[in-house]
Amino acid sequence: MILVTGATGTVGGLVADRLSGAGPVRLLTRDPRRVTRVGPGAEVVGGDFDDLTGLRAALTGVRSALLVTSNPLAPAHDENFVTAARAAGVRHVVKLSAQAVTDPGATDLITRWQRDNEALLRASGLAWTLLRPRAFMSNTLGWGRSVRAEGVVRAPDGTSRNASVDPRDIADVAVRVLRGPAEHAGRAYALTGPAALTAVQQTSVLGELLGRPLRFEELTEDQAWSGLSARYPEPVARALMESAGRGRLGAKARVDSTVTELLGRPARSYRDWAGDHLAAFGG
Repeated sequence: MILVTGATGTVGGLVADRLSGAGPVRLLTRDPRRVTRVGPGAEVVGGDFDDLTGLRAALTGVRSALLVTSNPLAPAHDENFVTAARAAGVRHVVKLSAQAVTDPGATDLITRWQRDNEALLRASGLAWTLLRPRAFMSNTLGWGRSVRAEGVVRAPDGTSRNASVDPRDIADVAVRVLRGPAEHAGRAYALTGPAALTAVQQTSVLGELLGRPLRFEELTEDQAWSGLSARYPEPVARALMESAGRGRLGAKARVDSTVTELLGRPARSYRDWAGDHLAAFGG
């Protein structure tokens, strides 16, 4: 049995789709009603990272688990999951982390939280694999409204390069690792796209695919802070601003070949991703 946490999230949902119908899989989510597609052999269970007893019940009978946590202000979530997994006899935990943990210059709250989570898992006695993606290409879905209404992309740091990755590639790697734990145990995988693009270049790609010109408007630092602080708690918003600062220095531009090596095919490009999601931008 494989267990997938975050089964309604970006990566967890894609992994759940790929595993449903391909063997016994258990999907763990806080709100089971949000799981709309369940294939043969899949079961949906409600659970919360704050509920150690519930986690232990959900993990009973599980061989491998995908661990996706998202709240750096709740450091007990990973600890509770690892404790429950150990008690339930889980053999292998695949952890969604972030490539920033390998950068000594990354000291923001979110990166420190992920480093601590990785250290916790490595010390747990469980077999583990770490998935370390760059930014998700799907983050640009946040441009959808302004592109549809105005033909404009507004974002900070338009010339900062990021080797962003298609979440579908992350999910494909996760499925491969979950199904073949022995060969992946003790490994950490850097997951990037095939090229490091700027937001200006991504805007150009979207415009070409949509068949209409798009304008890029760079947000000032104050505007970027205003937008982030309206969406996130102040410590998280500040961490994201620090992360953006590292991006301006080129810290996120390195392209890695791991996706290709693990999947036996090229990593999907931003053009690939955008072409499959044009409806979100009015295409």
